[in-house]
Amino acid sequence: MEILGLLGDGMWLSLQPLNLMLILIGVTLGLFIGAMPGLGSVNGVAILLPVTFLVPPGSAIIFLAAIYYGAMYGGAISSITLGIPGASTAVATTFDGRPLALNGRASLALVTAAIASFIGGTVANILFTLFAPVLASVALNFGPPEIFALMLLAFATFVGLGGDDIPKTIFSICIGLVFAAVGFDQISGAPRLVFFDISGFLHGINFLVLAIGVYGIGEMLWTLDSTRGKITSSEAKMSFKGIVADSKEGMKRGWKGTTVGSFLGFFVGILPAAGATPGSLMSYGVTKMIAKNPQEFGKGHPGGVAAPEAANNSASTGSMLPMLTLGIPGSPTTAILLGGMVIWGLTPGPRMFVDQSEFVWGLIGSFYVSNFFALAINLAFIPLFIWMLRMPFTVLAPLIFVLSVVGGFAATRDMHDVWLMLGFGLGAFFLRKFDYPLAPAVLAIVLGPIAEPTLRQSLLLSSGDPAIFFNRPIAGPITIAAIILILLPLFKVIRDKMRTRNAA
Repeated sequence: MEILGLLGDGMWLSLQPLNLMLILIGVTLGLFIGAMPGLGSVNGVAILLPVTFLVPPGSAIIFLAAIYYGAMYGGAISSITLGIPGASTAVATTFDGRPLALNGRASLALVTAAIASFIGGTVANILFTLFAPVLASVALNFGPPEIFALMLLAFATFVGLGGDDIPKTIFSICIGLVFAAVGFDQISGAPRLVFFDISGFLHGINFLVLAIGVYGIGEMLWTLDSTRGKITSSEAKMSFKGIVADSKEGMKRGWKGTTVGSFLGFFVGILPAAGATPGSLMSYGVTKMIAKNPQEFGKGHPGGVAAPEAANNSASTGSMLPMLTLGIPGSPTTAILLGGMVIWGLTPGPRMFVDQSEFVWGLIGSFYVSNFFALAINLAFIPLFIWMLRMPFTVLAPLIFVLSVVGGFAATRDMHDVWLMLGFGLGAFFLRKFDYPLAPAVLAIVLGPIAEPTLRQSLLLSSGDPAIFFNRPIAGPITIAAIILILLPLFKVIRDKMRTRNAA
């Protein structure tokens, strides 16, 4: 009951006129910042951080958290309507959101994304409120072996993303891992895979640059090629009855994805330095793996939209937990928020819930309020997003190209990355022509920079003994589950061959 009282006080504080106004402004700004390719929550919070010095610290963090929330919602918009991920957290949304839009079901995709985001955020808020200290201690028990085991489990879902062609899936994963290794070695500091000694490769390959190239430029080229000059605008209709019907259909077909994303996203979000991107990609893979008809994923399944959207919103709340309770940022965006809190004279850590309880519970209360207004504002703007799809593709194609180039440059402000993005777009187009799955490569380049250093750190801790992944209480079960999942396709191949021989 004490927690409910503190939460009530926090929500009342967040509903004060100044804080409520900042929440509305923050969520609306975040929605459009998230929808702009190349920006995302990190850049949005960083750009608007100086504005917060005009208001009290409590109101400032509420404003920045509202931007974070809005950006998580907004990332799905350009992923669905244009096929360009607004942020790295929305890449997985493109897998099924864009096909739905091309099939004239953009309203279903957008409504499903909004509702799944709301449910994911709500579940995460409740878990945060009830179990913050306990979950913080659990996250603290995740060392390099546990994090690598979790990444291995994520890799185990890749095979399901690539369909039945296992060799092509493995090739796609290997390509992603090669790109993830470009730049300086995180442990030795030595440069590696610097192709043709081009200095631009020294800072590595920015994931957002790759994602925009693959799903922006690549998607545009694929559409131009597949339509063979008969380019028309996507059919997109909008009505209140349609929203209600889409809500029902989205939840009926996407409830598994929403459930998986809400809980898995929060869990991954609380792990220091993980963030919402791995959580959303892992949730997509797990949802596809447990689906009755996994072959429908990638072609326009609401569950493929619900899972990553629930996950990235849940993870955004989860990443706040280690920041407040341990002083460790759970994502790049919370790292900026942590810096702002230090500037405002606040000290994140275990004592914050005691020494600065009004600030903490005001922030937690604002999570609930921001989540509600983000849903309302998102649904209100859906007609605008639908209108974008009514434009002829002869107008949309140049718009997609310009937004992709601007987004690719905005991510790193380096022309090398713009040329790289164009190269990725061409490469993705040809891979798709030859039926190579793109999703495993995208997932590999996200998780590679997390998996590799944790693998090497774990082996350094154990003097090269791989048993460290099996004899630890948390890492052991996760590793065994991952190995079983990796071997399942092999068992399936053997079973099918035995059936063929018996039939003959």
